[in-house]
Amino acid sequence: MKKWTMAILFSFLLFFSFAVYADHANAAPTLNMGSSNGDVWDVQYRLKVLDYYQQPLDGKYGAHTASAVRSFQKNYGLTVDGIVGDRTWAMLKKYSLNQAEIDILARVIHSEARGEPYMGKVAVGAVVMNRIQSPLFPNTIQGVVFQPRAFTAVDDGQYWLTPDRSAYLAAFDAVRGWDPTKNSLYYFNPDTATSAWIWTRPQVLKIGKHIFAR
Repeated sequence: MKKWTMAILFSFLLFFSFAVYADHANAAPTLNMGSSNGDVWDVQYRLKVLDYYQQPLDGKYGAHTASAVRSFQKNYGLTVDGIVGDRTWAMLKKYSLNQAEIDILARVIHSEARGEPYMGKVAVGAVVMNRIQSPLFPNTIQGVVFQPRAFTAVDDGQYWLTPDRSAYLAAFDAVRGWDPTKNSLYYFNPDTATSAWIWTRPQVLKIGKHIFAR
C-alpha cells in the first residue's frame, strides 16, 4: 500500500477515535440508585480498575455501586452522596480509564516499552496518566496520546500493534497509581533521541533504556 494511502487511513482512524470518544464524553447523565444503562457499566468498570468495586459488571446502579462511588468520593475530596454527577464524573475521568481507554494505554505501553523491564512499562503508562492530570496537556487519554509528535510509536504506526498481557497489567498498575517516575511528564531513550529540547528537561531517573524527566 502506498505511503499516502496509509497516511489517509491512519488520519481517518484517529479522527474516528476522537469522534467516538467525544460523543461518549457528552453522554454522561447523572447516575444514582436505580439507574440502569451503559454509563453505569462505565462507572462500575472505572471503579473496578481502581479497586473500589468488586462485583460483576452488570450496568445496574445498586447498593454495591453506590458504596463504591461513596468510597471514591471520600478519597478524592468530593461530596459523599453516592450520586455520580458532574464533579464525580470529572474526577473519575481524570483519575481512571474506561475499557476502551485502557486499550489505548496498553497500546502505548506495548509499542513504546516492549522489551523494557516491567517497571519500565508501568513508568510509560504513568507518564501518560501524569499528562492527563497535568494542566500542561490535554485532559483525556485520546488528547494526550494523539497529540502531534507526542509519541514516536503513534507517528511511525507501531501504536497499532496488539498489546500483550504484560502491557495490560502495566496499564492497570499505572491507572491505580503506581508511578515509578516520580511524577515525570516526559521520557526518552538517550541512545536514539534526536530532539535537543528533550535534553533540557530536568531528569528524574532512568528505568531500563528510558530517562524520565519533568
